[in-house]
Amino acid sequence: MTLEGGFNVASPDDIRNGRVTDVYFLRGEEVLKHEGADPRVVAEIRTTALPRDWRWGVLAGLDEALSLLDGHSLDVESLPEGSIFYVEEPVMVVSGRYLDFGVLETALLGLLCQASGIATMAARCRLAARDRPVFSFGARRMHPAIAPMIERAAFVGGCDGVATVKGAELIGLDPVGTMAHALVLVLGEERAWRGFDEAIDARIPRVALVDTFQDEKFGAIEAAKVLGKRLSAVRLDTPASRRGDFAAILREVRWELDERGFSGVRLFVSGGIDEHHILELNRYADAYGIGTAISNAPVVDFALDIVELEGKPRAKRGKLSGRKSLWACSECGNRGIAPAAARLGDCPRCGHRVRSLLETELAPGKRRRSSPAPAEIRSRTLDQIARLPDPFGRGQ
Repeated sequence: MTLEGGFNVASPDDIRNGRVTDVYFLRGEEVLKHEGADPRVVAEIRTTALPRDWRWGVLAGLDEALSLLDGHSLDVESLPEGSIFYVEEPVMVVSGRYLDFGVLETALLGLLCQASGIATMAARCRLAARDRPVFSFGARRMHPAIAPMIERAAFVGGCDGVATVKGAELIGLDPVGTMAHALVLVLGEERAWRGFDEAIDARIPRVALVDTFQDEKFGAIEAAKVLGKRLSAVRLDTPASRRGDFAAILREVRWELDERGFSGVRLFVSGGIDEHHILELNRYADAYGIGTAISNAPVVDFALDIVELEGKPRAKRGKLSGRKSLWACSECGNRGIAPAAARLGDCPRCGHRVRSLLETELAPGKRRRSSPAPAEIRSRTLDQIARLPDPFGRGQ
C-alpha cells in the first residue's frame, strides 16, 4: 500500500491516532479494556546508556512530543528543550490514565530519540569547531519527509545554519549553501564560478567549489584569480578515495592562496566530516559543512517506564520505582535524582540550595506555554555545553 500521495510516510493523523505504534500496545489496550482496567500511572522517559563515547546528551524533539500528547488528559513535566541530560535522569515524566497515552509510546520515543541524537552530535561538532561556523548539510542522507526535523534538531544542537529550504524556513533563517558539483560538471569550473557570481544575489557569499576536476591547490588559485576580491571562500569537498592527508591538502591550499595575496579567502570543508575530523582540521579550516555525521547520528536509546501505579511505587526489574525529581545546584553544578515526595533541600556537595530541573509542560492535557523559538533553544544549548568539561580532552 502506498501512502500520502506516493510517499511511504505516516500522516500527522496516523501518528496522533497510534497508527505507527508497535502492535503489542494495541493488543495491550484491548486486554485492559476487556478487564476494565485503566489505572493512573506515572511513567518516566530516560536512558541507561549513551552512544559511543558520549558523556551527555542534548534533549531535542520536545516540541513534537508535546504536540503528540497535547489534548490528552495528562500532566507532563520535562527538561526544557536544548537541555543537557545524563544517563539515568528522567528527561520527561508523564502522569495520567494509562489508556490516554499507552499506544503513543512508540511515536513519543521516536520523536525524542532521533532528534536528541542529532542535536547531541551537532553540539559535539559545535564544540570541536570552537569559533568556526558549522552548517548542517546532511538532509540528502535521510528520508526527505523528515528533513525539516533533522535540520531543526541540528540547529538547536548548535549548527549555525542549515541547507534545505524547508528546514531553514522552520527555524526562521535563510538556507546556507555553496555550489553543487553538478553545476561545475555542466558548465565547467570557470564558467560556473563566473555564472554564480553574475546570477546570484550579491548578498550571498561567493564560495567556489574547486575540486571537481583538478588538484585543490590549483583550483583554489584559479578561483581566486577569476573572482578576485569577490571570492569569500573556496570549498573542498574532496572524496575520501582521493583525499589522503586532508590536513596537508588544506595546508597547501592555504599557503598558496596566502602567497598570492588571497589571505582573505577562507577554506570551507565538507564531505564525510565528523567531530573527530574537525579536531584534526581546525588548524587550517575556517568553516565546516557536516552531512551524514549529524543527519545519521546515533539515536539516544530512551525508554518509557511506568514507575508508579495508583499512587504506589511500581517498576520492572532493573528500574528504580517511584516518581522522581531531577535537581541541580546552580552554585557547584552538582545534580542528581531523588524521590519526588522528598522536599528539595541543600546540595550534598556544597550546601547551597538546589532547584528542580523539570518544568510543567502539560497540565491537565493543555500546553502551559508556547514553544520557544528554535534560536532561543539553540542559545540554551550553547550556554549549557559551554559550561561542560571539554569532551575531547584538549588542554587536559
